[in-house]
Amino acid sequence: MSTTELAASDRVIYEAVVSEVARVADAIVAVTFAADTDLPPWDPGAHIDLELPNGKIRQYSLCGPHHRRRELRIAVLREQASRGGSIAVHELAVGTPVRILAVRNYFPLGESDEYVFIAGGIGIAPLMPMIEAVEARGIPWTLHYSGRSLSSMAYSTSLQEAYPDRVMLYPSAHGRRIDLRAVLSSTAPGAGLYCCGPARLMKEFEETCALQGVEGHLERFAAAADTTADLSEDRPFEVHLARTGITVMVEPGQTILEVAEAAGGDVFASCEEGICGTCETRVIEGDVDHRDSVLCGRDTGTMMICISRALGSRLVIDA
Repeated sequence: MSTTELAASDRVIYEAVVSEVARVADAIVAVTFAADTDLPPWDPGAHIDLELPNGKIRQYSLCGPHHRRRELRIAVLREQASRGGSIAVHELAVGTPVRILAVRNYFPLGESDEYVFIAGGIGIAPLMPMIEAVEARGIPWTLHYSGRSLSSMAYSTSLQEAYPDRVMLYPSAHGRRIDLRAVLSSTAPGAGLYCCGPARLMKEFEETCALQGVEGHLERFAAAADTTADLSEDRPFEVHLARTGITVMVEPGQTILEVAEAAGGDVFASCEEGICGTCETRVIEGDVDHRDSVLCGRDTGTMMICISRALGSRLVIDA
């Protein structure tokens, strides 16, 4: 399913059931969903929009084998401070029906002659299928994986047992920490660099890549601190919802999403922070002030309406 299939009326909903729940680390469960028909194909780095039994829609990275067409797997850390999604996942039981609303990939694995993967905590999840893919192709790779303790690091034991010369573990309880400058400086030029984990790790990864003049790829679980623009600089603008036929005014402090929802627009959303991609909407006319952590200003002909705004006085969007 491509990320251009954005019209809400065109969305395909996949019915599935929980087929397995396994504890893979302290406070982390891996949940496998199975369906009677083929689920959408996906590539390493993808995530799903999952509708939970409590009605919440949350995004989770896929971490299982990507060639199994009737099965999807996620690994989720239970977070007491979350908005309820992780707790609901941990309460899922085998046989529970769920709905998969979309499969998206804003963290694709590019072509390279060598790969370096850097994971922090539950950030190992989207990297697991990447490791499987590059290993199957016989391409050299290494993994640098940090966490509080070995017992809190999902798949750490199985990874190190399978690839003892390529997996480096850094449990902070043992006084170990990833030296990103050393890791990146010893990496071959042009190697694919992929990082996922806590905000602090990814910020350090971005800064180190910039210092060393190399390109890095990362997956965010939370909005970066600098993605929130100064609202005092915002200006009102008009948005025409082409499919709905409604024109609305978005004032400073408001988002296109909330104004469109209030007007009855055909829109979807989840995180409302510009990181999950659920609200990605096609732009028919107008220039966009991209403030999300997904598109990052790339000219895709779409925008995240939960956070991005118009550069001019008017936008026309497919909603």
